[in-house]
Order: sequence, then structure tokens, then C-alpha cells
Amino acid sequence: MKFTEEHEWLLVEGDLVVVGITAHAAEQLGDVVFVELPEAGTEVSKDDEVVVIESVKAASDILAPLDGEIVEVNEAIVADPGKVNEDPEGDAWFFKMKVENMSDMDDLMDEAAYKSFIS
Repeated sequence: MKFTEEHEWLLVEGDLVVVGITAHAAEQLGDVVFVELPEAGTEVSKDDEVVVIESVKAASDILAPLDGEIVEVNEAIVADPGKVNEDPEGDAWFFKMKVENMSDMDDLMDEAAYKSFIS
């Protein structure tokens, strides 16, 4: 698993990358009440705003961590946004993407670096 400074996690699954937010991010947000996901088939560039997430505390945007195409979204978290708080680094993934250049993942933090980053 890799991590971004925007508190996203990325997990390679075959030729796709699964993207979600970290437990730390979910904790900082508080109770998530709304999630708006992009359409499958959307082409994104790194740092494009792709997800809107609202909690009882704040609204924020989730940015595309890499260049590529969104190929699948997790409708379960749209129907039940609270899942993001229950299992942020598991079943509450946001989207899966086909990444243009997998070597871009090398620039991201590993778990040890991320833990150091948030401490």
C-alpha cells in the first residue's frame, strides 16, 4: 500500500489502482454524511478534484493521486457514507483507476513514511 500527503491510500490490484482515504483522514473528518464519486470512464490528471466528501465537521475534495482513468466507483459508500468511518482502508474504497504510468507510484510514501508524516 502507498500513501499520499493528501491522506489517500493506493493499493495495486492487477493492472488497476484502488484509491481510498486513510483512517487518519476519516478520523479528522468526523462522521461522513455524503460522498459524491466521479463517473466511471472519467479521465483524470494528478491533483484533479474527483470526489466530494462531506462530514458533520467539513466538506472537502479528494484529489486524483495519479494520471489515469476512473474505471469503477464504490456505490456502497454513496448509499451509506458512514462506511467511510467504519472501514476507511478496506471496504470503503472510493474508486479504482487505470493508471497511465505505474512507476508514478514509486514517488508515494510507504506505510512507515506515512506514519512518520502524520505524527
